[in-house]
Amino acid sequence: MIKRLLIFCGLLSCFAFTITTTQDRLQEKFDKAIKSTYEVKDYQLESITAPGNIEEKIPAKTAAKNLSRISVQGELIGYTYLGTAPSKKKKFEYVVLFDKDLKIKKSKVLIYREDYGLQIGSQRWLKQFIGMTPDSKIEYGENIAAISGATISASSMARAVNNVLKTMHILKQENQL
Repeated sequence: MIKRLLIFCGLLSCFAFTITTTQDRLQEKFDKAIKSTYEVKDYQLESITAPGNIEEKIPAKTAAKNLSRISVQGELIGYTYLGTAPSKKKKFEYVVLFDKDLKIKKSKVLIYREDYGLQIGSQRWLKQFIGMTPDSKIEYGENIAAISGATISASSMARAVNNVLKTMHILKQENQL
């Protein structure tokens, strides 16, 4: 009985460590993406949460503090959206970084958990999103190239970025940015 309890406690502590490590790794990659994209050492994030009536209209939700303004010494330099999207069997975390005029500066896959479809993390593919605005419409296979071997993940990333752009469009119209 004691042996089983010790094994259970050991497994539980390993699981808790894994969760903490993944969250720490996500935060570290998120921080690095912001610093390298905007070429800053320090920055401040201010969470943007849409009011309930607007939150119902937007496809990329803000209630979980996914959307933020990025400032350096009180001056707005851009916006960031940190989200999760489905891949074939698991989910992956991504970030979309905007300049202060709401043009995409960079998109990045931060944590990808599948063995297949890793190509969506390539900047060669992700650079297709750069320069898109809330008025842009993303169509996977049309204005965003499809990836053989990563169809599910690539279409999911394209759909996720399109939802973020639609959300930014609505929030801009509603004077929430």
